[in-house]
Amino acid sequence: MTSESVDPYIFTSDSPPSDPRFLPPLANGLLGWRIFQDVMHVGGVYNGQGGDCHRANVPCPLAATVRMQEEGGHTYSLNTHTGVFTHAVHTASVSASQSFYAHRVHSNLLVMEVLLARQGTHEEPVTVWLDSSFTPQSDDIAFRTAPDYRGGRHIYGQTLVPEVPGGSCPSLHMIWTPLLTSLTLPPDQSRSSWTFLAAVSESDEGAKSCFDQGLQLMADGDLGPSHCRGWEELWLGCQVEVSGAERLNRAVIGCLFYLLSALPFLGQVPSQFWGVSPGGLSNGGRKEDYLGHAFWDQDTWMYPTIALFYPTLARAILQYRVQTLEGAKYNAMRQGYKGVKFSWESAMSGREVCPEDIYGQQEIHINGDVIQAFQLYLYLTQDLEFFKKGRGGEVVWGVADFWTSRVTWSSEEQSYHIKGVMPPDEYHYDVDNSVYTNAVAMNSLLFAVELAEQMHLSAPPEWKEVAEKLKLPFDPQLQYHPEFDGYKKGTQVKQADVVLLGYPLGLPMSAEVRRNDLEAYGPVTNPNGPAMTWSMFAVGWMELGKAEEAQTFLKRCFENIQAPFHVWSESSDGSGCVNFLTGMGGFLQAVVCGFTGFRVKRMCLTFDPILPDEISELSLKGVSYLGNKMTWQVKEKELSVTLWEQAKDAGKRCPLKVVLRSGRVIPLCPGQTVTFPRESGEVRQRDFEF
Repeated sequence: MTSESVDPYIFTSDSPPSDPRFLPPLANGLLGWRIFQDVMHVGGVYNGQGGDCHRANVPCPLAATVRMQEEGGHTYSLNTHTGVFTHAVHTASVSASQSFYAHRVHSNLLVMEVLLARQGTHEEPVTVWLDSSFTPQSDDIAFRTAPDYRGGRHIYGQTLVPEVPGGSCPSLHMIWTPLLTSLTLPPDQSRSSWTFLAAVSESDEGAKSCFDQGLQLMADGDLGPSHCRGWEELWLGCQVEVSGAERLNRAVIGCLFYLLSALPFLGQVPSQFWGVSPGGLSNGGRKEDYLGHAFWDQDTWMYPTIALFYPTLARAILQYRVQTLEGAKYNAMRQGYKGVKFSWESAMSGREVCPEDIYGQQEIHINGDVIQAFQLYLYLTQDLEFFKKGRGGEVVWGVADFWTSRVTWSSEEQSYHIKGVMPPDEYHYDVDNSVYTNAVAMNSLLFAVELAEQMHLSAPPEWKEVAEKLKLPFDPQLQYHPEFDGYKKGTQVKQADVVLLGYPLGLPMSAEVRRNDLEAYGPVTNPNGPAMTWSMFAVGWMELGKAEEAQTFLKRCFENIQAPFHVWSESSDGSGCVNFLTGMGGFLQAVVCGFTGFRVKRMCLTFDPILPDEISELSLKGVSYLGNKMTWQVKEKELSVTLWEQAKDAGKRCPLKVVLRSGRVIPLCPGQTVTFPRESGEVRQRDFEF
């Protein structure tokens, strides 16, 4: 079915996937649509209250397919360079192609372009048909018809049920170019094209302005080119390429494309961004793909790679947590605790919208997961202003207060306990002292103390006391971490849990303990569990210098990649969440942070590269650290680093140096490439010794 193209950024097939769920999604941080589907979704537009809250289905006027009278050959192609999906039909008389894209720069626009090109020398008119099931109706939005606007149809309405009692219902306006039932290439023309727009906004004025903008771009011949330039800019600042392993290389490109698609345009990061759900923007209606809610998936799995390349987009993701602070405060108060309790599943308000209460009540590790993301951002950027004026500090303090009110003192063990929780391994619940939950709680508290010091504030003494006396289950005889109090070694677990202590948490432990944890939980982890799990085992084995063992686990991820467009499923059998960005995020971390050994510390970026035999080179373009952009190239015996961009504000520039384990110090200068034998080391500020 699939014909591999030479360009690894282009996924091509002569037929669509047998399961239409694996047609590629197109998104731009505001609009999300799966090709040919009759509904799309809009960021921040939910319908339903509490556990029934879900992304509102918005009818998509561009859900059309080309039909021709004579039989022809079909080609389906996703160009990840440009974010354009093309369906082409070729017959003896005509070549017809329809191209779709969610505009990368003007995010309120969804576009379909149809091109007819005559084949041969005949001069008869050629007609093709556009088949569409579109109706301007929705089960989630009470649409009304407004007067046509500049040749476009116009509907508007509000969602039916607010997320919280007494809350407001989001409004939506959509103006679109009406589809023609047929398109004809006149006898005197060799080719002709048609463009169809859909403009979506929360207001009448906004929808009209966006539709005007689309029409003007069409008139200027810049609708498609401006979209392609937006993707070109993204790829210029973020590329991960693997040489010697073509399948792995294409998988990495696909993951980056779909993850970047879920985020806003670099030059126009909105003041409000409504987070990233496991299935992205293209999915999430009622009873599918976690209803479009945000989880720990965003903060733990998707966020770290984005933060390493694009701090601006990372801050937009953090801003979602800031926007939902009031809801998080409400959650904590409702459960009887201080501070903030981020929802296990959240939408717009920040209040818990998980359909099943037990997850919202017990899977409290999400608080620590959120703080890990904030901590990573500070270490990568030293952007203290975000914590001082952007309410980032309020998030950190609130989570610390929650943990201190959630713990229980054990006089018998002389330690603090966290009781009645569900760990990431969701097969177990109502357990005490989940080692992962307690570890992220400890990290949250210590970071809160550290941040207070940096901001010259006094931290409540109980933050440090609880952190230092919080129980972390450990078996001294077996030299491994039991998942929770009473865990029986060998009991099946759902997904990565204890193995997360080494990475991303970085909990100090010996190589023996790290190995024992990997060996204890690898065989008992459900082989049909969620896709991101095997990536974390791969990272763990790479930390121990076992590249081939790591590769065995990483290859298991390929079972979740569905041909031909590299759309991930949550489970290896194709079930579960579609366009599973969580799995893609874990996979990218295994490549980006596993093969390089990148670890973001408080005062440095450490590296310790390792490559499996089949990989001859790993290239990372756009690694961002303290306002500097770098390209890293890892080869079998050497490592090269090129500094190609510094912070534009001279007052924020932080000159860097590489300090190798051998003691060699190498300054990094703009425009220069330094190459040295492959070994571990650190990137530090040149003017800061520690």
